[in-house]
Parts: sequence; C-alpha cells; structure tokens
Amino acid sequence: MEREYDLILFGATGFTGGLTAEYLAAHAPGSCRWALAGRDRAKLEAVRDRLAAINPACAGLALLHADATDRGSLDEIAAAGRVVVTTVGPYVLHGEALVAACARNGTDYVDLCGEPEFHDSTYLRHHARAKETGARLVLACGFDSIPWDLGVYYTVKRLPKDVPLRVEARGRINAQFSGGTFASVLTAASRVRETISTARERARIQERPAGRRVRARRGKPMRDRKEGRWLVPMSTVDPQVVVRSAAALEEYGPDFTYSQYVSIRRLSTVAGMAAGIAAVGVLAQIAPARRALGRLVKPGQGPSAQRRARSSFKVRLIGEGGGQRVVTEVAGGDPGYDETAKMLSESALCLAFDSLPDTGGQLTPAAAMGDALLARLVDAGLVFRVVPPA
Repeated sequence: MEREYDLILFGATGFTGGLTAEYLAAHAPGSCRWALAGRDRAKLEAVRDRLAAINPACAGLALLHADATDRGSLDEIAAAGRVVVTTVGPYVLHGEALVAACARNGTDYVDLCGEPEFHDSTYLRHHARAKETGARLVLACGFDSIPWDLGVYYTVKRLPKDVPLRVEARGRINAQFSGGTFASVLTAASRVRETISTARERARIQERPAGRRVRARRGKPMRDRKEGRWLVPMSTVDPQVVVRSAAALEEYGPDFTYSQYVSIRRLSTVAGMAAGIAAVGVLAQIAPARRALGRLVKPGQGPSAQRRARSSFKVRLIGEGGGQRVVTEVAGGDPGYDETAKMLSESALCLAFDSLPDTGGQLTPAAAMGDALLARLVDAGLVFRVVPPA
C-alpha cells in the first residue's frame, strides 16, 4: 500500500526520541521519506533544526501533529506512514491509542517498550485486528529486548536442529538511566496487580506451539567461580520475548529452555540492588512517594554524551543441545540510549525496506525480522560473534 511516508517518528522531542531522530538523520537512506510527529510544533522545529546540522536534507522534514490522547491525530499519522516508531512512554499510560491506530490502519508499529503489562494488554486488545490488517506490531526493539532476543536467535542457528535446546544469557551492563526509563519503572512497580492479571489472561488465550515446548526458567542467584562474579536473575520482559520467539520459530527445536542473568562483580552491589528494587517497589504503591521519586530524574533528562561514551554492555550466551555447546556474545556501547536508538531505528528501517516474512499481529523482533535485522545490526556496528573455546 502506498503511503506518504516510509517512516514516522513519534516522540522526537524526548531524550531517547531525540537520539533516535539523530541516528535516522545520519543513517536513513536518502530515498527514505520520513517525518517527525508530536503535539508541540515549536519543539519539533527545534529538533528539525538540530537534525539539519547533521544532515542538511533534514531541513525539509515534515512535522506532523500527533497527540497520544487524540485518536483522530493518531489515525492520521498511522494512515500516512508505512511504519510508525514511538518513544513516548510509559507505554501503559500513553501508548495504547497509537497501537490501536496502527492495527486499524494496517501500519507497522515499532517501540522500545520493556513494560510486561503493555506487552500483554496490547496482545489481548490488538493482536487479532493487526493480523486481519497485516500490521506488524513489534514491541521491545531497544535494549529491551534485541540483544537478548536476537542473541538467542543467533545462538540457536549455530546449534543442531530438531533436538532439545537450552540457552543461558549473562549480561554485563555499565550504564546510567534517563528520566523516561525511571518513569516507566515507577509506573510498572505501581501496577503489580494489573501486570499479573493481564499476564494470566494472555496465558489463558494465547496459542501454544503444537507438539513443542518452550519455557523460561527463573534461576537462583549463584556464584560464577570461573569469572569471579555473581549471577542474578533478571526481572525484565526479555525472557518473555525470547520464549515468544521460540514459540513462533520452529528452529528453536522441540523443547527450548531459556534463562537470563545479570553478571555483577561484588556481592555488596547485589545487596544494594536488591534493597533499591525493594524500596522502589514499596514506595511506588504510595502516590505521594511515587510522585516524589519521579521528580528525582524528570522525563526528558538523561546521561550526558560523555557518560554515554563510557557506557557499554556485553551479553554472553551459552547454548547447548544435541551434545554440542556454543558460546556467543552480543556487545555494544551505551545500551539504554545510543545503542537503543540504533536498534530502534534499524528495526524501523528493516520493516520499511527489507524483504521479510508475510506476517501480521503482535510479533517479537526475531520472529518479525530475524536474519534481515541481524544483518542490519552487524552492519551498524553491534557485535554478534561466536566465542572461541578457551
């Protein structure tokens, strides 16, 4: 279907949205017809001026009005674009109307959402309609959850076929979060009951792969004596995304198991993280305390370019099956922002321009884009490699 724009970015005036816009200005092909969307034209014009300094062709970027609370404006941008990219969160508060507009209009949708409740509610409310219209709704196209999802996909392709497979991921992360990320964490922590209820409802109705079993196994904290580090289970959306990829793709074998850890050097850091998470979880239930916490790091604020330049991530994946073992690695720079902007942008460009499976509905990055996205990420500088045996 011919549309006026190949890609529309909603949220470019925010911190991560601005980095995404800058990445597209520098790396989108010259033939790409793209636009910025938001509710404040003056702020959009300021972003466009900044982009024109990176790429003079961006001086002519179209600026479209869109408001997360205005169904009509969201339908207009969904109808105008082949792919809509959004960085406007917390998604559970501000995201559903845009997903609905894309599902109605047969428009591909990309976000960087790591909120489990939003993943499940989107599936419940919009997956069926998106399948009808051919819209590909691809959530979690940032650090949540591309390194893990595509890393497992990369690992599985190097293991024997048609045998039970097990993959364990261990992530090392050196980074600082932004106000938008903190707002999403606070929101999720305040909605534990809603998150559990929505997950149960999705589990009740979602189809399971016929004749195959896929599952995430939550391990216990343990000591990796070889590396001299602590491995702590990660309470993120990533394992759910990986398992949904495994359910959708038969190459993950007849029986697939996944587990995920964050690798931390000091036990004191582990204890501090646990205490911090527990404190946020308790305070998020109290509205005045939640608002006070939200003022500590405001949305739109984030780490400086100098701090991001010192940030990095590395995910080590250990895959086993059919008597074989393979160790792979996914690595890059600042995970939450610079690399997330890259991953989000390349996902949108992949949906807009690459030859992909004819699918629709809510999909994971690996199920929707697989090899095409993997090739793009490698070309963009992310590391996907097999680790030689020690």
